[in-house]
Amino acid sequence: MTDILIRHCEPADFAQIHAIYAERDVMFNTLQQPYQPVSNWEKKLAPREGFTNLVAVRGAEIVGQLGLEVFPSPRRRHAATLGMGVKASARRMGVGSALLGAAIDAAGQWMNVSRIEIEVYTDNDAAIALYRRHGFVLEGTCRHYAFRDGQYVDAHIMARVLG
Repeated sequence: MTDILIRHCEPADFAQIHAIYAERDVMFNTLQQPYQPVSNWEKKLAPREGFTNLVAVRGAEIVGQLGLEVFPSPRRRHAATLGMGVKASARRMGVGSALLGAAIDAAGQWMNVSRIEIEVYTDNDAAIALYRRHGFVLEGTCRHYAFRDGQYVDAHIMARVLG
């Protein structure tokens, strides 16, 4: 999708990001809780050491967000974890791929990160396929990883070693 711009998140974006994660499908496939106020997102998305916060923009609309966080421990500073959400109306249009590609580039070329880790619910086939296309491999499965919609669900641990 050529009309997608990836850039760093700004405080003016917080309300639109809040709206993305309030969508049932996005909330269902992440660890986010329902009914969060925008103020919670302001805290989550606030600039801090080791945290890169990217947004995908189409026109004036935020259609996706990705947070990449480097582990602070001296023995794990080579590794980062990420979380991502894409607006339902923008799915299957290259938004997730553009965000993930930008995060991988930033991690490997500018942040001295050589390993990116993710957790993804085992029933999120679209995300698993996206991560695999970007070189992530399955490293294990966590049983009863999270409580979602009244039941426990499993999650895969996937990672990509850069370079």
